[in-house]
Amino acid sequence: MRLLHSLVKTRAVFDDPNLLAHAGLAPLTALADDAGLPDLLAGVRPGGPCGANAVAKVTCLVAGMAAGADSIDDMDLLRDGAMETLFSGVRAPSTLGSHLRSYTWGNVRQLDAAHRGLTAALARDPRLLPGREVLAFIDVDSTQHRVYGYQKEGAAFGHAKVQGKSLLLRGLNPLISAISTPLAAPLLGPVRLRGGSAGSARGAAGLAAEAIGTARAAGCTGKIIVRADSAYYNAAVIGTIRRNEAHFSVTVPMNSSVRAAIAAIGEDAWTAIAYPQAIWDDQLDCWISDAEVAEVQYTAFASKKKSEQVTARLIVRRIRARNEQADRGQEELFPAWRHHAVLTDSPFELVQAEGQHRDHAIVEQVIADLGAGPLAHLPSGVFAANAAWLVIAAMAHNLLRAAGTLAGTRYARARTATIRRDLVTMPARTARHGRGNLVLHLPAGHHREQAWQNLWTETCGPPAQAA
Repeated sequence: MRLLHSLVKTRAVFDDPNLLAHAGLAPLTALADDAGLPDLLAGVRPGGPCGANAVAKVTCLVAGMAAGADSIDDMDLLRDGAMETLFSGVRAPSTLGSHLRSYTWGNVRQLDAAHRGLTAALARDPRLLPGREVLAFIDVDSTQHRVYGYQKEGAAFGHAKVQGKSLLLRGLNPLISAISTPLAAPLLGPVRLRGGSAGSARGAAGLAAEAIGTARAAGCTGKIIVRADSAYYNAAVIGTIRRNEAHFSVTVPMNSSVRAAIAAIGEDAWTAIAYPQAIWDDQLDCWISDAEVAEVQYTAFASKKKSEQVTARLIVRRIRARNEQADRGQEELFPAWRHHAVLTDSPFELVQAEGQHRDHAIVEQVIADLGAGPLAHLPSGVFAANAAWLVIAAMAHNLLRAAGTLAGTRYARARTATIRRDLVTMPARTARHGRGNLVLHLPAGHHREQAWQNLWTETCGPPAQAA
């Protein structure tokens, strides 16, 4: 592709007040209004003059994040071109930053309640979480978000894995939960910002309880399985999950007790599973694989009082270690295995339960989505402001996920960055026809025209015909 005209005869001028860069915010705002977001935010009441009118300011922050803003200054995109022709109540970035800094931890918890209510309201559409009446998953995980400001409240050194290596990074530590089904991309459940030096399991029991309640409110009336890695293997987290009538599936760290339980498993109890490089044998009707699974009953936390002990299934996956010296003529004397254990009370059969636990990795995609969007920065020096920013980012994520579902099957499981690029950052020109009639003129022949019209029709009614 090359320029059609000579650069000498080509000019670029920012002078059209009727152009929009983010026309997709119109159906997204209509979707938020239909879900009752303004009413849910009525209970958010920060103190001081900067805390006034939280409804208008938080909805501005949600819209800005949905359009790609990842800092307070980026919220200026809401004032570009004809945005004030299409929207009312748009606030300046400085006003929004001052509003966030007026929050206390109690106000952040009020935002949490609004976020949980918004998630439940969006999930009234059965297309958002298909299959929720049968089975739903809640994934709990945390991430060390690196920050650089010397005066960031709560910033401290914590453990993080970067390219498989454990490092100490200075940052803040968001704890998140994701709600999904086998057929649906995950929504964000309750989220919580913690200091950078917080242990992974700090506050996880309370978050798991809130996540289960949010999933129930979102229509997950069937079985709920809470999945987590070994950082959340403790009696408090598992006990909370069981008290809230959900199932758990938690990775078990290796210790002498677990190794003894694995060693007691007989060789005839192992079942080969589909795994990278596995081959299906039609004659034997089984997988020929270097990965196998087995299970045994196991009592966890045996050193604690009896009410905190948990007896459940210990599902073990073993993977045959590769002989790196085979090409040098040094054959192995006996097979060596690497073991990965999961403690679960899942009602599903062995192979299915083990595979479902491995799907816990989906939460890493959610964290990556947040990092590629509004959580690229935690922009304030005030801890409560950053905590509020995290909750508002979760609201924007769920709105984008709902918008993608309404746009069509292509976007129902797409990354939020893809939804933002194809549906939100849609250029348009505003034009008035008659009294009170506003028409958005979009690019002719746009490659995502049908998906955008699907979203518009679902949220705003049939698209108006251009004159």
